[in-house]
Amino acid sequence: MGRSSSRAARGGETAAATGAGGRTHAQGPLSRPVGSGLAELRPDRDRPAAWSLLIDGAPQSLVDLADPTHLGFEYQRRLGHLIDLVAPPGRPLTVLHLGGGALTLARYAAATRPRSRQQVAEIDTALTELVRAELPLDRSWQIKVRGGDARSVLERTPEGTVDLVITDVFSGARTPAHCTTVEFTTLAARALAPGGWYAANIADGGALPFARSQVATLGAVFPELCLIADPAVLRGKRFGNLVLAAAHTPLPIADLTRRAASDPAHARVEHGRALTDFAAGAAPATDATAAPSPEPPPGVFR
Repeated sequence: MGRSSSRAARGGETAAATGAGGRTHAQGPLSRPVGSGLAELRPDRDRPAAWSLLIDGAPQSLVDLADPTHLGFEYQRRLGHLIDLVAPPGRPLTVLHLGGGALTLARYAAATRPRSRQQVAEIDTALTELVRAELPLDRSWQIKVRGGDARSVLERTPEGTVDLVITDVFSGARTPAHCTTVEFTTLAARALAPGGWYAANIADGGALPFARSQVATLGAVFPELCLIADPAVLRGKRFGNLVLAAAHTPLPIADLTRRAASDPAHARVEHGRALTDFAAGAAPATDATAAPSPEPPPGVFR
């Protein structure tokens, strides 16, 4: 689930065409039932080769077939910052994406870090088939999409093999409860190679009880963490996405802060004492207590 910004651009990145063809704007929008609901591909008004993917009206992904480095949604740019910073520029990564959508972030990592090895867990195989047919991947990219539940794929991931785990799991506009717990986060930590990072995209609003619980949940597993979000979301002024990052080694907070502040949709990075205060009183979610993330308010995507 995401919020787009037509002004978004990846400063300093080189655009790379996929060369894979795909759906054209002349063909118009497309709607098709998939396992998770009604999938829609809508042409982007500002970019002639870009498409938005919506599920039951909730924005999920934006893909530019001519430029896989373009990240049109706010939360995707914040996750893009993490992809940029987890290792020296250009170094291939091993990435596990839990939740696939239109594979925007996998495309980004493949384009900016050639020879990266990536696995994507996407339970909706009909959605994956639609994306592959209409928004095809470059044949040279090492991206494997597995049809299965995110947690089940995580459980089967060998220990210490992944540089970056990205959780972007939504059923409609909500994150399923079993992908929000200490037990789930422990599995992610187990999969990480030394120096690896864990990142999660969540959504919340109002007093942010879900986000506060997720900070407590990650803090129960990782000693280092931060939260990246729109100041209006942090103040409870609107419902929106928040990105969490966690690791066993210090995160590059100064670099993240600079990138978030210079983004077309300005974001704030909370860490240290401020993040501890943010989560004060919140209990970590466990398999016994967890609930899905909250329903977005009516009309939030209009």
